[in-house]
Amino acid sequence: MREIKTTEDLATFCDEARAHPFVTIDTEFLRERTYYSQLCLIQMAYPGDGEGDAALIDALAPDLSLEPLYNLFRDTRVVKVFHAARQDLEIFVNKAGVLPDPLFDTQVAAMVCGYGEQVGYETLVRSVCKAQIDKSSRFTDWAQRPLSQKQKDYALADVTFLRDIYNKLAAELEKSGRASWVREELGVLTSTDTYIIKPEDAWKRLKTRTNSARFLGIARALAEWREREAQTRDIPRNRLMKDDALLELAANKPTTIEALGKSRLLLREARKGRTAEAIVAVVAEAMALPESALPKVPRQKNNAQVSPALMDLLRVLLKAKSEQAGVAQKLIATTAELEAWAQGAPEGAKLRNGWRAEIFGNDAAALRDGKLALTLGKSGVKAIDV
Repeated sequence: MREIKTTEDLATFCDEARAHPFVTIDTEFLRERTYYSQLCLIQMAYPGDGEGDAALIDALAPDLSLEPLYNLFRDTRVVKVFHAARQDLEIFVNKAGVLPDPLFDTQVAAMVCGYGEQVGYETLVRSVCKAQIDKSSRFTDWAQRPLSQKQKDYALADVTFLRDIYNKLAAELEKSGRASWVREELGVLTSTDTYIIKPEDAWKRLKTRTNSARFLGIARALAEWREREAQTRDIPRNRLMKDDALLELAANKPTTIEALGKSRLLLREARKGRTAEAIVAVVAEAMALPESALPKVPRQKNNAQVSPALMDLLRVLLKAKSEQAGVAQKLIATTAELEAWAQGAPEGAKLRNGWRAEIFGNDAAALRDGKLALTLGKSGVKAIDV
């Protein structure tokens, strides 16, 4: 194991990694007290079984630039292997606007290969490597220095076992001809838009049921203000205002400090000073918007138009096809996506294209149109042409 604290040493390690077909990568970070994740440690390993083929990179070291790592990310000759990469990639996008290319996510690949729904790293280590990981260091403070030996061992295990897992899954995908399925699924992870939160769109993440455009207009304005303020001050958005408090304000519409102080859910710090003044101003501005400038009320789903019997049949077909293909059921379709497909809503569109259509969507359409029937045989549910 190598501990890297300088740009020169990082460049040397990355140059060595370029001689190999892939490199495994993981990160340790903190996010409890900040808006943006604080990168503390980067773990990397390339194929081999010696002490020098794996490294811990101290992202907090004062004499370290991560540019050699970013150059490796851009080198398309080397596959960059992560497990459950989304949070790791978000860090690199926000720090440097860079994404690894090409990318391989073993969690996505494991779902395609039939290892289960969002399978955890420890599960794959047990299944593929026949080993056990000590996870007791998982929630330690990675910003403290020096790191303990236990922390180092835990961090390193996240990339050393990953080499064997990658080799195993890549071979399975090659044998089954499903490598293109994984590439299709990685489309979201390899888009920088996935990781950039636009303040003006923050309100779309709120969970609310309403047919009031004015309510939505105030919620939109408050969510945008909260997101910008949290980004500027680099603090978690919930430290400013939790979602339930935001929705309470959208309902009560306080336009004075006195009215704001009557909020039941708003944090005490937000009821006074500059923050309180800003909230009141945001609400007042949203109240003054003309009707034409308010958000469009979302079209209510009409669940009545979908036959409950059809939904039951589709769920049975989905389970059967998932088992036959050896693919995690939720990777093919979630319950919401299945309902959307049955309703002809845009959210169900992915079942009409690509590998999902091949193993499920086309048969689902035939079942809906009366061209396919389900029967129970000795080996389970079977689909037969009508």
